[in-house]
Amino acid sequence: MNILITNDDGIESPGLQALVEALSPSHHVDVIAPDGERSGMSHYLTMKDAIRCRRIGGHGYVISGSPADCVILGVLGVLDRRPDVVLSGINLGANLGTDVVYSGTAAAARQAAFMGIPGVALSLTDSRPPYNFVPLVRFVSEHLHELIRLWDSEHFINVNAPNREGEELPVVLTRLSRRHYEDQLRNHPGDDGETYYYLDGAPSKNGVVPGTDWAAVESGFISLSPVSIHPVEHSDVGDYREAAFLV
Repeated sequence: MNILITNDDGIESPGLQALVEALSPSHHVDVIAPDGERSGMSHYLTMKDAIRCRRIGGHGYVISGSPADCVILGVLGVLDRRPDVVLSGINLGANLGTDVVYSGTAAAARQAAFMGIPGVALSLTDSRPPYNFVPLVRFVSEHLHELIRLWDSEHFINVNAPNREGEELPVVLTRLSRRHYEDQLRNHPGDDGETYYYLDGAPSKNGVVPGTDWAAVESGFISLSPVSIHPVEHSDVGDYREAAFLV
């Protein structure tokens, strides 16, 4: 199988390396990853500037662009074969619920789906070591063909795993949660006369709802959520139908 692996943590991320080491012996693996961290970039595309691309090793490339750029470059010309699947991750930190709107990890999987290729976003809940990638890597290695079979062109697959010891964790099908944060805006004056602002804050535990991806990882399960690639949901329009301006 031809696999393209990318991420938003950068080419040197241990999560990316864990996937490459596990899948390379049995598959043809190409890597295209950003030259540094691109967390929170969402589906940013490099439109006005050139994307720098440098080959490293036999099947690896590092680029100056975004995670979505990595997929576009891989599919449209950098690689000599079309990927059968795009794996994005393993991200260092969860990508749960509404966070997929901001996530560069999710964006790469979404871009793959836009281009007619199965896209799977993979994340570990902790952003600080020690990292236990084993259960998530094992799940992907053993069930990759089944994930591709389940995929269709209207969605990408978002997978989150708790950072727990052991070699295997149960997998549950979930829906996306609504993530609530206790956001704080911090600032300090700079020597140059400018004011510098930093966004900080942790998710509120009050938002954990049974059946969601967030509840699953809190309970020690690997969460698997099919995510629609369509940004607009038309099934719940409510009172909009009665608006006076509609024809």
